[in-house]
Amino acid sequence: MFSVGDVDMKGLQRFDNMLGSLGAEAPKAANRAINRTGDMARTQVIKALAKQTGLPQKTIRRSVKVKRSSWSDLTYTLKSAGGDVSLKYFQKRETREGVVANLGAGRGRELFPRTFFRGGAFPRRVDLTAFGGHVMDRMSEGRFHLKKVKSGVFIPEEMVDGATAEAFERSVEQNLPRRLDHEISRALGL
Repeated sequence: MFSVGDVDMKGLQRFDNMLGSLGAEAPKAANRAINRTGDMARTQVIKALAKQTGLPQKTIRRSVKVKRSSWSDLTYTLKSAGGDVSLKYFQKRETREGVVANLGAGRGRELFPRTFFRGGAFPRRVDLTAFGGHVMDRMSEGRFHLKKVKSGVFIPEEMVDGATAEAFERSVEQNLPRRLDHEISRALGL
């Protein structure tokens, strides 16, 4: 979980006097600046997380939830929940040895032996609609003794370390002072 309020704000001390001169309008200006900065940081987090995990940005966008700032609570929060992501959501390809999936920049392409998501004889295999795109592994020699294969990627864990955490902090540190300056100038009519 990321929160804009948790990032070190050394450079924001210069806005104390300006916010004080705004009076009751100060929380409104700060709220607008935090929400805009948070939205910009969310975009960077989604891009970085997609590269780090190998998941499409569409899947990451559905997974990352936002709690926006308000006048009374000046905190913008990104949250994600969930467990081990199914191989269905990754770029996958079936080979004779098993399914090969791209698990992001850190892990690269990984082979899952004896797994499949298509049926028929090679090379004319077809997608099995009954599986809904899921990758399956045989538990025994029985025809229907199958289980879904998971990737080992946990979005909440990936979100708080590596390039994703750096992208969030960098985006907030670059954009928040600029947005605060803009919103304060706008409120003061400068």
